Amino acid sequence: MTERLIEEFESDIEDVTIIPSSGGVFEVMVDDDLVYSKKATGRHAEFDKVLRTIRDR
Repeated sequence: MTERLIEEFESDIEDVTIIPSSGGVFEVMVDDDLVYSKKATGRHAEFDKVLRTIRDR
């Protein structure tokens, strides 16, 4: 998903930080705002939903 998001927003991205974690934690943040958290939802992210959430900001 990370690669797809980078491709989708390539012209809008100034900085990307990938922080390895354990326990299956996957979070997407935009401008210090949490957009998606696998830890909070307990399920894998759906690309289309994450993409829509980012675009709706």
